[in-house]
Amino acid sequence: MDDETRLASAGRAPRDFHGAVNVPVYHASTILYPSLDALEAMHLRREEDDSRDVTYGRSGTPTSYAFEDAVAELEGGYRTLSFPSGLAAIGAALLAFLKAGDHLLVSDSVYAPTRAFCDHVLRRFGVETTYYDPLIGAGIAALMRPDTAAVFVESPGSVTFEVQDVPAIAAVAHDRGALVLMDNTWASPLYFKPFEHGVDVAIQAATKYIVGHSDAMLGTVTASKAVWPKLRRSVRAQGLCAGPDDLYLGLRGLRTLAVRLARHQETGLVLARWLKLRPEVARVLHPALPDDPGHALWQRDFRGASGLFAIELKPVPRAALALMLDGLEHFGMGYSWGGYESLIVPQHPEKIRTIRPWTAAGPLLRIHAGLESPEDLIADLERGFARLGQAR
Repeated sequence: MDDETRLASAGRAPRDFHGAVNVPVYHASTILYPSLDALEAMHLRREEDDSRDVTYGRSGTPTSYAFEDAVAELEGGYRTLSFPSGLAAIGAALLAFLKAGDHLLVSDSVYAPTRAFCDHVLRRFGVETTYYDPLIGAGIAALMRPDTAAVFVESPGSVTFEVQDVPAIAAVAHDRGALVLMDNTWASPLYFKPFEHGVDVAIQAATKYIVGHSDAMLGTVTASKAVWPKLRRSVRAQGLCAGPDDLYLGLRGLRTLAVRLARHQETGLVLARWLKLRPEVARVLHPALPDDPGHALWQRDFRGASGLFAIELKPVPRAALALMLDGLEHFGMGYSWGGYESLIVPQHPEKIRTIRPWTAAGPLLRIHAGLESPEDLIADLERGFARLGQAR
């Protein structure tokens, strides 16, 4: 079936819930059993990695199973687990597949908290991280070592939007016996199918486009069948789980993901094309633009683009930039995206990049195109640029 149909139907089972269209929200910790035989039979089934028993709140409920099944179906993976945030999902995935003495390769354009987790948590547990040029492609073979256990990709990059050649990287990693983990938040599983491109473990900050309304924290990790048992055992031992109300909001968001993401994409491209013509803008970083360096790879591997991109301004004093941003009416300043509201916030990749240094003469602004009228957003930016010019 088409993804639009899958989004409307995956994870739903009205016959199991008295005909209710949506899966009920289960607030549960203790689960009671009618007999000793039933209790012991549950323990036997729990030894199986695919057990779907409802045994204790953090082990899974009909609410979490419905959400996880829907995400797994959309991504094309075997099974999904849910987490209380995107960063919790990233950390849990890395801990599931790495051990002391392992070597990890991570894209230099990765989400900053992922880098912090590698530098401050994995390092304490004896895992060595090497950052690599996001444009390396098959050249990553030169960085692979006998102890390289995994390669972490994020495409496009979190702030600078380089598109990675995920299939080429995956082919090299698998040839050397390493797994490929991917942060797939930007495109969502609607616009990038990770398991079709060689990814073993797909991670999302479902807080963003899946929830879609800036009112819940949620993360997901989807695994192939081969690596699922290791993921599930590790996560079960850590006791990680998402709350039922956030899971419900994730399920609700999934149902409208296709409609919302199409609008985010459309508005983002309208803004990006308009911004390219502005004299204040040095360049626009959006892989769906034909002249973007990553456009060919994006066109080959992706089914669409989200509403998140960046612009590099020509050099301006900080006071002028503040005057521009502080007066915006329809763009908020906040460190998230994927919701219905438009956002704009300065970024500082030069402070964290280590292998492929980021240099720019002017400030870098990350923009999320929300669901407002594109004409209103453009008018808001136009007034902002007018204030910028007056302050110079």
